[in-house]
Amino acid sequence: MSESRISVEHSTEDTSIRTFVRLWADAWNGFWFRPSAAHTLAVMRIMTGLMVLYSHAVWTLEFDGFIGAKLLPTSYRMDLFKTSLESTFAWSHFDWLPPALWMPVHVLGLLVVVCFVVGWQTKIVSWITAALVISYAHRATGALFGLDQILAFLTLYLAVSNCGGAFSIDRKLNRSKPVDHQRPRLSPWNTIATRLIQIHLCIVYLFAGLGKCQGDTWWNGEAIWGALASHEYQTVDMTFLADQMGLVAVITLLTLFWEVSYAALIWPKLTRPIMLTIAIPMHLGIGICMGMMTFGLAMLIANLAFIDPAWFGRNLRSSRTTATHIE
Repeated sequence: MSESRISVEHSTEDTSIRTFVRLWADAWNGFWFRPSAAHTLAVMRIMTGLMVLYSHAVWTLEFDGFIGAKLLPTSYRMDLFKTSLESTFAWSHFDWLPPALWMPVHVLGLLVVVCFVVGWQTKIVSWITAALVISYAHRATGALFGLDQILAFLTLYLAVSNCGGAFSIDRKLNRSKPVDHQRPRLSPWNTIATRLIQIHLCIVYLFAGLGKCQGDTWWNGEAIWGALASHEYQTVDMTFLADQMGLVAVITLLTLFWEVSYAALIWPKLTRPIMLTIAIPMHLGIGICMGMMTFGLAMLIANLAFIDPAWFGRNLRSSRTTATHIE
């Protein structure tokens, strides 16, 4: 009797362990590899592509200074990356081209980004766009800021996905094919790319928040005031808040809490809308008051990764149908 009971207990325990492992494996596979639609990533493709197009088009106005002959010397770039250009991944395609081809290649790159925005040959131009963003960032090291870094990881992860599977020329052309030759609308690569963007964004906010925790002005509530009162960044005069330091302290501490807690509170469905809602005034406020609108918009684009593709598919499709009906 005792041996039989022990055998049953061992069997039950083994079954429980296998069930536990299977549940975790299913959850892991579902988190990373569950096929999903491309609607959210397609919206991010359009917005990110427009940001890249704007950024690179602006460089055209002072091409020689940012990219061309008047660029800061190579030794500056070597010192910045703390290594020689021959032994680093800080490459740029401009380093391999004769100066006479720099402007034609630059214009060709802008056309590639346009193709990325409209979603034509997306699987190809998305990788080229990501390579261009990284290449330009490595070339124009004197003008490298947070905007370029955010655009770099967004374009790279979007290239992994099937972001041309919705709101694109590729999708329209695909619909004209026989059903047997149409590409599936759901893809695990969409989920993989979405998770990479989400996790990367959480890391960005977490380290930004932890870095702020090392400054005394963030704890005593004066950090936001220091930014608003700085003439170096000031685009809108906010010095009237000097009489509202209590409000400034609240905004400062709320910003600090939001960044530190973002990686934890953005995942639950209960708190996700709150975190996304706070992101809007925070990044738009930074953009309007401190002259970093492009960076603020890029961060808001990254936050779109936490919106369900079904929401974009449902709302944008209904809007398009209504517009067609009105016309």
